[in-house]
Formats: sequence, C-alpha cells, structure tokens
Amino acid sequence: MTYILAIDQGTTSSRAILFDQDMHPVQSCQQEFQQYFPQSGWVEHDAEEIWASVQAVVGGVIAQAGCTAKEIAAIGITNQRETTLIWDRKTGAPIYKAIVWQDRRTSAFCDRLRAEGHETEITQKTGLLLDPYFSATKLHWLLSNVEGAAARAARGELLFGTMDSYLIWKLTEGRAHVTDATNAARTMLYDIRRGCWDAQICALLQVPQAMLPDVRDCASEFGTTDMFGADIPILGVAGDQQAATIGQACFAPGMLKSTFGTGCFALLNTGDTLVASKNRLLGTIAYQFDGKPTYALEGSIFIAGAVVQWLRDGLGLISEAHETADMATAADPNQSLYLVPAFTGLGAPYWNAESRGAIFGLTRNSGPKEFAKAALQSVGYQTRDLLLAMQDDMGTPGEAVLRVDGGMTASDWTMQFLADIIGAPVDRPNILETTALGAAWLAGSRAGVYPDQQGFADSWARDCRFEPHMTSQDRKRLYAGWQDAVRRTLV
Repeated sequence: MTYILAIDQGTTSSRAILFDQDMHPVQSCQQEFQQYFPQSGWVEHDAEEIWASVQAVVGGVIAQAGCTAKEIAAIGITNQRETTLIWDRKTGAPIYKAIVWQDRRTSAFCDRLRAEGHETEITQKTGLLLDPYFSATKLHWLLSNVEGAAARAARGELLFGTMDSYLIWKLTEGRAHVTDATNAARTMLYDIRRGCWDAQICALLQVPQAMLPDVRDCASEFGTTDMFGADIPILGVAGDQQAATIGQACFAPGMLKSTFGTGCFALLNTGDTLVASKNRLLGTIAYQFDGKPTYALEGSIFIAGAVVQWLRDGLGLISEAHETADMATAADPNQSLYLVPAFTGLGAPYWNAESRGAIFGLTRNSGPKEFAKAALQSVGYQTRDLLLAMQDDMGTPGEAVLRVDGGMTASDWTMQFLADIIGAPVDRPNILETTALGAAWLAGSRAGVYPDQQGFADSWARDCRFEPHMTSQDRKRLYAGWQDAVRRTLV
C-alpha cells in the first residue's frame, strides 16, 4: 500500500491524516494544544507545543494504520495562516510565542500606517487591507518589542515564518526555510502581482528580507524528512483556506467554497484576474502551479466554530458541539436573538478591529436554547455578508451553488439555515476533510500517485445538497435584523 500523509496544523489542534491511493482518508490522529490570551484581544500559541503535537499525531497515525514510513510516498502540509513566528536560525528556539491570526494587538499601528497613507499601495501590491489579521504588523511588533530581536534579525540570526515554514524547518532539521505562494500572499509583505517579497513594504515595517523564507509553488520540492523511520519528501503546501479550495476542486473561475472551522472563509476563484474589491474583500492567491498564480476573492470571518466553543468553554451551556442543533430546533420561534460574535473584531466586509461581541433581542424567556440558535445563525448571516459583497464586486448574481467544508458542516441544522439565508443550494462533499485532502492531493499529484487537476476535479463527489426553503420575505426580514445588530456593534 502507498499512502500520502497530510499534516493539518490548525488554530486549535494539529491533525495527521493518511490517505490511500484512491485519495480516501484511512486513518487520522488529532491533538489539541493550549490557547494563550495574555491580554484582551491578544491570542498566542506556543510553537514548541505545536511542534510536539505534530510529532505526536504523525507518529500516532502511522502506528494506528500499522504502516511504516517507507509506505508514505509524500507529505502535504496545510496550516493556520497569518500566525507569525520568529525563531533562532541556529537553535530553532522561538524568541517569543507565535502571534495568532486572531490577535489584534497591532490595531493602533495599523491605524497609524493608514493615517500616513500607506494602505492604498499595500493593497495594490498584496491584495490585502491594513489590518492586524495579517503577518506583517505582527512581525514588526515582535522585532520592536522582544529585547534584542531587531539587532539579531539585522545580523541574520533570526528567521520568520508562518506555521508551514516552521514545521518544514523542524521536519528537515533546519535544512529548508521555505513557504508556498498562498502562505506568502497572506503576510502583507508579498507582491502577488510580481510574485516576490516587496522591498518597500519590508523597509516600511523594518523587516530584514534575509529572515524571509523562499517562496515556491503549492506542489513543489519543500525538503525531505527522515524523522519517522525513512526519507519522506514534502511535496505539497497550502494555507488552510487555499487547501480547502483545492480540496473542493474549485479550479474554474466563478467556483466558490466556504470553510467553517474556527473562523469562516469564503473563496471565489477569479482565474488570472486579480479583482480589486469595492467591498473590502481581499485579493489573494488561490493556488500556484508552474509559477503561474490563480487568484481569488476572499471574505474572512474571524468567529464561526469558535462561537460554539464559547458556548461550551466560556458559558458552559453545552458539553459537546453537536448539542447545539437540537437546542436550536427546540428554541422559542417567537424570539429573535442576534449574536454578533465580534470577540476579536469584525472581519469582512466590515474590517473593524475594535468591535466586540454583543447580543440583541434578549427577553426574560431567553435561555440556552435561544443562545445556541443565535450562535449558529450568526455563521449564516456572516456568510451572506460575504457572498453579497462578492456578487457586487464581480457584477454578477453569483455562483448558483456554494460548496462547504469544515467541522460545522456536520450540523444539518446549520447548513439548512445557511441555504435558507443565502437563498442558494449548499453542497456538502463526501469527504469532509477537504483541507487535508487538498494538501494530500498537492503532494500526491507531485509524487505521481494521484491524478492531475482535471482527474481530481472529476473525482469530487457530493454527500448532500441543502436546498433553500425560506421565503424571500422571511429572508429579507431576518437579514435586516442582523444588519441592524451589526450597525449597533460597530465602533
């Protein structure tokens, strides 16, 4: 048997999934790691904890499958994007915890750069907005606030990377400091038109270019690891949302997918055209093969599945995520609660870093069931925000079908509400591990184990389609209430 190993390094856990020669997941292993919240709006990870979790799940999945490293033809890596880390070039020791994509500590710095007139040029080059979400201002903060970091970086002693770069560096024992085009495109330091790190933006943020990784295609030679008993090449890398786009086989312009994990991320394939959004959506690289990028419009929601975690861990209203669907079904239909989960600010199309979460419409009869329903509905409302913005940017009525993936898609209640509120069919695929599948296909196709792009697209299969049943009048009424709630939340 020949396997492809996908490492899915996410925001709350690391997973390893073995795929067989037919691209079916046959074994998986997952391990959560700690989230650190040192101040309000700050979110950090311990990179060494993440590395230990990756080692554990890879070793675990190989043991569970009863295979050996020699049977693994290649490794594909997908990762939480934008999370920012600096480590020592010689020892590999991080100089500070990783600053997570959700972190908002650089809001004031972004405001200053915007006031100085830098946003237009940055957006034109990178497709991104000036926001704490992206890696660049996090990197600037680390260089400015960790003692001696700026001087050490200037001497070439430190390396920067997103989690893919760090994992590859660790897996290859320091032999490869690389990333792929999709992760580079999310740093706010990479010119996605010219395909290179931008010297002017690096100078503006005082980032030495020597600490940046080499950028490669998504399916490429990223190095070889011998840590698991045999040499295994790393042949595929993509940021998690781009990997999901690939895993959903959204290869044609106009195809659209939305991933519901910790956050929610919708990507619309725009082909070789980088669309300049009028609605504060992002231009980004969907994937890059043979040196040629394919672009996408992206809308990013910071809180999706994380709102269910909040119900569980913050409020103690549930023990397991799956309980929310039954609670939502049993909620009082006469109550109209709106939960705006702006726990770490609002993403697209609002991009308001200072907003915080709020709930509207509470009565004496409001309880856990109504909270659960409002939490699940918030994901549908935010997705409608994104799709309407995309339709306006493209000047079209939009894609007829939305392909979905991620943990929340297991909830039929949530997916039915999503179809109802966007007024379009929602397709859930047979293989829900779409992000890992995308990484596996990148590596497997490069290794010659999996089919080419067209063959992979032909193999995509639907598990379930959710058709909209809500009347247009009810849809309009409910969404107007959501828009009013968001307006009250914006600051």
